[in-house]
Amino acid sequence: MYETRKAAIARYPLCMSKAAAPPQAQQAKSTSAATPLRSAVAEYIELAKVIRAGGGPKGAERQHRHNRLTARERMDLLLDPGSPAFECGLFAAWNMYAEAGGAPAAGVVTTIGHVGGKLCMVIANDATVKAGAFFPMTCKKIIRAQTIAERARLPLLYLVDSAGVYLPMQEDVFPDTDDFGRIFRNNAVISAQGITQMAAIMGNCVAGGGYLPVLCDTLLMTEGSGLYLAGPALVKAAIGQEVGNEELGGASMHAEISGTIDFKEKDDPAAIKRLRSLMLANQSAQVAPVPPFESHKAKRAGEDVFALIKGTAGGAEQYDVEDLLACIVDDGSFNEYKADYGMSIVCAYARIGGWPCGIVANQRTLTQRKMPGGKAGPSTAVNMPAVIYDDSADKAARFIMDCNQKRLPIVFVHDTTGFMVGRDSEQGGIIKSGAKMVNAMSNCIVPKIALIVGGSYGAGNYAMCGRAFDPLLTLAWPGARCSVMGAAQAAGTLLQIDMAARERKGEKIDEEMRKQLLAAITRSYTEQQDIRYGAARMWVDRIIEPDRTRDELTMALQIASTFPIQGAFKTGVLQV
Repeated sequence: MYETRKAAIARYPLCMSKAAAPPQAQQAKSTSAATPLRSAVAEYIELAKVIRAGGGPKGAERQHRHNRLTARERMDLLLDPGSPAFECGLFAAWNMYAEAGGAPAAGVVTTIGHVGGKLCMVIANDATVKAGAFFPMTCKKIIRAQTIAERARLPLLYLVDSAGVYLPMQEDVFPDTDDFGRIFRNNAVISAQGITQMAAIMGNCVAGGGYLPVLCDTLLMTEGSGLYLAGPALVKAAIGQEVGNEELGGASMHAEISGTIDFKEKDDPAAIKRLRSLMLANQSAQVAPVPPFESHKAKRAGEDVFALIKGTAGGAEQYDVEDLLACIVDDGSFNEYKADYGMSIVCAYARIGGWPCGIVANQRTLTQRKMPGGKAGPSTAVNMPAVIYDDSADKAARFIMDCNQKRLPIVFVHDTTGFMVGRDSEQGGIIKSGAKMVNAMSNCIVPKIALIVGGSYGAGNYAMCGRAFDPLLTLAWPGARCSVMGAAQAAGTLLQIDMAARERKGEKIDEEMRKQLLAAITRSYTEQQDIRYGAARMWVDRIIEPDRTRDELTMALQIASTFPIQGAFKTGVLQV
């Protein structure tokens, strides 16, 4: 018997929608003193509401006129009532495609949730956004959802309602390995791996998009929907044949004549009821796992993060990351590894919500380092906050290797400006130490979860399992920053390059022009390092509220527990 609804809510109370949060919690949050971090969170919450509205009331009315539900209404019916949901890619395409009127959430909803007590990845086209057409980011978002599902072996449920490729952008949607065709390739490969895929056509399913549901294991279709390679108008233009929707690609035709669909359903609720029933009967999909240990409350309340970090995430303010971790990990489970060595990174074995894991976290306060000495004994040096030093990189590399030996998933908590630079650091071997850490992290056989709480810059992002290094899931706080370097440093560098180029052309640059150029460059770079900019491009899966970090990581680790750990852990050749 799968976990009860009450038990699911008790286990993951804060991964649900805002509406599920207790009124007193909402009131307490609203009356707390305003800080830059709280302001970033408030802005995120309001923006998320707008994005979730998709095409707005008019789009929803149009769906209801056709006797169809919206994507989110379908999702609500499909997922187990009251169970936690883990939406990925909400901010996909944020502030993009302005010339097309925008594409909220890239016109598709991708959520990990419980269906019949089993964790599933649900992908639902949002027909309120350009009739569910595929923009470039729509493809990337669906491919990312398929990738997560494939790696964690989650059943995939597709709720199809799409007009196909957004034709004005076809050159950016159609041909490449992260475009439209890759989705169908993934359908075939995932099916061959024995991972369940079911599709329910609940509206339009046109042209190349028709292959997605047909490449699934099980196919449902509602009356009034259409599945065809070419619609009636295109058929008439191409071959002169006049044919109606139902005769060409209606549910009855595909049920009775072509034999393409497996189940014909009256409407959306009937199709969703059937999907739920089929998932209950599916014995290849396992019941959602429960943690191997009893969950214990964290030592500190989640709300304490706002007292610990008052400035903007990624700012210059110092805090002790162990205080932050005390708001996240189960009390009594924290075992710090090499606590007195390599102190600019904190490594620890811990449990979160009963799930064992390893933690690699950047230290955001000044620390001390003991240096070898002669007869006078060791000397002491000071480590700057958020900087990765050679000894901490060596420590993290060994810890990562040990987590793989112990089959522990690893949570990387980012707040770093990158690796230390300068003569002493280079002579101390910072490059080879950093390479050691990157090598160990890249070759992990255990699942990796990245959490960006502040800055994530340059090679520091790489070493801490940035997007290029296959994290199963990447989470971030509102107000976080991610780029090759900070805005001030980058703007100064770019300004020097720009001014040198102008001077070579014979342009005279006075102080006023220099200020204008610097302001323009800083503005552009600040926009690009905003975590929402990265989330819009699917470099981040989910932006979360800081005080809910423990619950978000608890569900992330539950998802990671389905990840098959196979083979022996090996690294490439390590520098010594």
